[in-house]
Amino acid sequence: MANRIVLNTISYHGKGAIAHISDELTARGYKKAFVCSDPDLLKFGVTKKVTDVLDAAGIPYEIFSEIKPNPTIENVKSGVAAFKASGADCIVAIGGGSSMDTAKAIGIIETNPEFADVRSLEGVAPTKNHAVFTIAVPTTAGTAAEVTINYVITDVEKKRKFVCVDTNDIPEVAVVDPDMMSTMPKGLTAATGMDALTHAIEGYITKGAWQMTDMFHIEAIRLIAGSLREAVMNDPKGREDMALAQYVAGMGFSNVGLGIVHSMAHSLGAVYDTPHGVANAILLPTVMEYNAPATGEKYREIARAMGVEGVDSMTQDEYRKAACDAVRKLSADVGIPADLKEIAKDEDVDFLSESAFADACRPGNPKDTSVEDIKALYRSLM
Repeated sequence: MANRIVLNTISYHGKGAIAHISDELTARGYKKAFVCSDPDLLKFGVTKKVTDVLDAAGIPYEIFSEIKPNPTIENVKSGVAAFKASGADCIVAIGGGSSMDTAKAIGIIETNPEFADVRSLEGVAPTKNHAVFTIAVPTTAGTAAEVTINYVITDVEKKRKFVCVDTNDIPEVAVVDPDMMSTMPKGLTAATGMDALTHAIEGYITKGAWQMTDMFHIEAIRLIAGSLREAVMNDPKGREDMALAQYVAGMGFSNVGLGIVHSMAHSLGAVYDTPHGVANAILLPTVMEYNAPATGEKYREIARAMGVEGVDSMTQDEYRKAACDAVRKLSADVGIPADLKEIAKDEDVDFLSESAFADACRPGNPKDTSVEDIKALYRSLM
């Protein structure tokens, strides 16, 4: 079976990269941008960094900001209506996964109107046309939504998140500028950074992993282990390395899938509105321990990339433990809670577990699992 890699047509990286946004739109003849960005980014002037570029180039735009941290079906429907009314012919998505996921769904529905029922996009939807031309500008170093073929929407009515996987949704252009991430508070930097680490580790051990994606994931783990603590302290080099690391992780996992850390985190986000990165960070070390028997020698390389010394002289059990311990230590160092005691309720465990088992990320888990296993994992952290 052939392995497939889908990436942006063009990506820009480094300080000042946002200056290229107007170049890309002008070169392609686009006339008006539909800017998707969340209310906090507007409030704190982050979105303005990009709209200033559009203003300087004389490119008109309309801003859509009806976006929640876990974007909902209603957010998407409102966005589709706003796009149609705006007269825009392209999208500029500015923000974390929420803004970019919303923009992806809007762009897909606009060019594939037969999928106007947002729920019909769940899983691998057979869309025929690429989404509206999109430039994605991340403001967090974590989701890598700017380089993935995935997006996640919350179904408030059914208290669940659903994952959409579609090669037609990937933004044509990604602009990864660490200056756009410089105002992230410590807590958000930590949470999104641990999300990126979860992408890298789950992508490295997922059933679909192969040589090229392994290369991306190990480098992402190495960069995150060496820079997340510094990024949380707003060190410029740490910020720059995290901006690259989260993108590199996205290059990999977007093409091979994830596992039950994400499945379980999606359930927590849908029921309790738990920030996605926080949920991933809490779950990751415990799920790594659960998955260890199905990972061969890969935890040795994870431990090495995490900065553990002497891994070549360790037994398999030792380097597996060392890898899990290093992840748990990094999570603690950046201030992530150690458990779900303040988040999950025992009476919800059955629903959480059934939702996690049904999640699109679960089949990629390296170890075959069950609803009962997932229940036990939740309860071990409560």
